[in-house]
Amino acid sequence: MSSPDRSPAPPCWSAGRRPGGPLVSGAAPAVLVDEVRERLAGSPGELTPHRVAEALRAAGRPVGDAMVLAVHEALRRDVVGAGPLEPLLRLPGTTDVLVNGADAVYLDRGSGLERTDVTFPDEASVRRLAQRLAGLGGRRLDDASPHVDLRLADGTRFHAVLAPVARPGTVISLRVPRRGGFTLDALVAARMLPGPVALLLERVLAARLAFLVSGGTGSGKTTLLAALLGRVSAAERLVVVEDASELRPDHPHVVGLEGRPANLEGAGAVEVRTLVRQALRMRPDRLVVGEVRGGEVVELLAALNTGHEGGCGTLHANSAVDVPARVEALALAAGLGRAAAHSQLASAVDAVIHLARAPDGARRVAQVAVPSRDPAGLVTMAVAVRVDRDLTVHEGPALGRLLDRLEEAVGDP
Repeated sequence: MSSPDRSPAPPCWSAGRRPGGPLVSGAAPAVLVDEVRERLAGSPGELTPHRVAEALRAAGRPVGDAMVLAVHEALRRDVVGAGPLEPLLRLPGTTDVLVNGADAVYLDRGSGLERTDVTFPDEASVRRLAQRLAGLGGRRLDDASPHVDLRLADGTRFHAVLAPVARPGTVISLRVPRRGGFTLDALVAARMLPGPVALLLERVLAARLAFLVSGGTGSGKTTLLAALLGRVSAAERLVVVEDASELRPDHPHVVGLEGRPANLEGAGAVEVRTLVRQALRMRPDRLVVGEVRGGEVVELLAALNTGHEGGCGTLHANSAVDVPARVEALALAAGLGRAAAHSQLASAVDAVIHLARAPDGARRVAQVAVPSRDPAGLVTMAVAVRVDRDLTVHEGPALGRLLDRLEEAVGDP
């Protein structure tokens, strides 16, 4: 057996194979870890340093304290938590950890993707981790069912696709929930939105206007919505419906409903659309749909049109102007005609807050827009406020209409 790699110690987040040699946990050769794993698999029991030392002796391998502890740590990471990804998930500010096969692991801490020094010994190690995490969520992940999307017990959103469906190998995506969340003041300080726009959004909340937060993936929709809901009066009851629980507003009265996929037998699924209907029977002061991406759009628009003021949700869209087309597409797929979808949208939603993400990863509120109907009865969005990258605020043609709507809502008996 070749001597262990003696290159400088890797960073604290590094684990796995480095260019200088096939190392696991920074010290133990991968082949040695595999041998011990196979021997321990033949005799069930708790993973302890003592059992690792016995397995090393049985294999005729060196049994120094450093080697025993290195192999034990490598195996422990393989069976506990997210394995070699665990240190990345614990780093302050981590929002996403992405695995592209055995040799490429990326991290996002709010400023764009960073490639890390973490690698896996081989494709089998990535596959094994993905299958174990899927099992923790009660789901199957194998060649017959090569993809999975679920929430882990700590709230982390886990998605994986096995090779060869995914290239260059098994792909894992982990979305980390923020502990504690941001306040609206903190988002202003972080330059996600300027102070005047924050004050405008607070007026939207106080007037109980219905609104949607739109934007692309990772643009901060959930972060902003949670911060806004944290400003809602403590006397109000929030009922939050989500496909996967990510929205955790700092509010004393929040009830969450979470969708559920079908089990291994294909039964037991609970759709978000069903949960929106259930939420309406739970006396919500504000109905919140964490992410509108399916037939639940029909139930949400219907609720906002039948006295459920102040409701809100998030929606994937490229711009505020594209929101009507996005809502139309979702509604059509759910069986609601185009004319009805636009009619419901026009009377249900008072404002759209759109977020953008710059190439450097910075997120900001880019537009606040209001809907109107054209002569054909279709909804178009008019910009009330536009925000540049340097947070310069520009008044749009629809600002007066939004301010009138705010005054009208506050003045309603």
